[in-house]
Amino acid sequence: MNMQIRIIIAGVMLVLLSACSKPEDVAPPVVVDSFNVGANSYVRSLAIDAATNSLWVGTSGGAMEIDLDSHLMLNTFTRKDGLANEYVFGIGVDSDGYKWFGTNAGGASRYKDGSWQVFFPMHGLADYWIYSFAEQDEKIYWIGTWAGANRVDLRTMQITTVKDELINEWVYGLSVDSKNRVWFGTEGGISMLDGESWTHWTHEDGLGGPNKKNLPASANTGLGTRDRHDLSVMVGGDASYNPNYVFATLADHDDTIWAGTWGGGVSAFDGRKWRSYTAADGLAGNVIYAIAQGPDRAYWLGTNNGLSRFDGETFINYTVADGLLGADVYAIVVTKENEIWAGTRGGVVRLAGNPNTSETRQEVQ
Repeated sequence: MNMQIRIIIAGVMLVLLSACSKPEDVAPPVVVDSFNVGANSYVRSLAIDAATNSLWVGTSGGAMEIDLDSHLMLNTFTRKDGLANEYVFGIGVDSDGYKWFGTNAGGASRYKDGSWQVFFPMHGLADYWIYSFAEQDEKIYWIGTWAGANRVDLRTMQITTVKDELINEWVYGLSVDSKNRVWFGTEGGISMLDGESWTHWTHEDGLGGPNKKNLPASANTGLGTRDRHDLSVMVGGDASYNPNYVFATLADHDDTIWAGTWGGGVSAFDGRKWRSYTAADGLAGNVIYAIAQGPDRAYWLGTNNGLSRFDGETFINYTVADGLLGADVYAIVVTKENEIWAGTRGGVVRLAGNPNTSETRQEVQ
């Protein structure tokens, strides 16, 4: 066999190998930037405004906007600028380009082009504690609160509340699937609204992994009492367990529903049954605060013990030693370029796919 034929065969083999390679064969992303917001400040929410290509960051001290091209901070907002409260727990961007900010005990604020509007229970909001947002077709917007969920018609701004229909009134996670069904993650399980019909799931139905370490039950029972409580997941300084307590939900590209639980890891529902993944399967931690999926279909999970990437078979975990600013990862978004932003106490980190990218750090105050 002459040299020219060998080169042609080798080239064909390289093309075939490239075509057959899996996403997991590509080097995983690494932390390349960190944006500090203060050692005692928490980043609880992240959202991308595709129209302006900007990242919105919700912290315990206000909200900020970062340009995704330059990675420079564009704006910062506090109560004096129009926020209902500085502690921003949830951010949503609706189809009209309005940014919604859900606050801790301060109601909700809506912002666009320099104009602010504040929503309190007197305006129809279910509660002052606001944690999540999601939009259905026909401009129907949902707001998750500690007293049910609000349905907002963006065309008329009419606000109604669902509470008794839910399995539990304290709503943390919201997600809408391709069939326009709404999934509610609550302190007492999962509820789904399919048009006018409701369906519910709890640990008895397979939600949340088993308590193999016999952890104590959490003090927050998920019974929907009106007593306010903090979000500590510890009992007497030790880890605790409540598989019905759902912090986050995600309807993925294939309409599999993912639920992040308190101590029961992450659970996936294929329409028939739930399957749970825990630290025993390679997950970084068993308390799941945030879930996102990238354009490469990999899942990103924010846990109480770091950040996990899951390709459907294998977990890759990131800790403070890998560049995270804190062990508890409360918020995650993935850009269309497959860059991952993760929020912790202290700030936000950016992960990108080029392992040779030199790390830079920016202070955001």
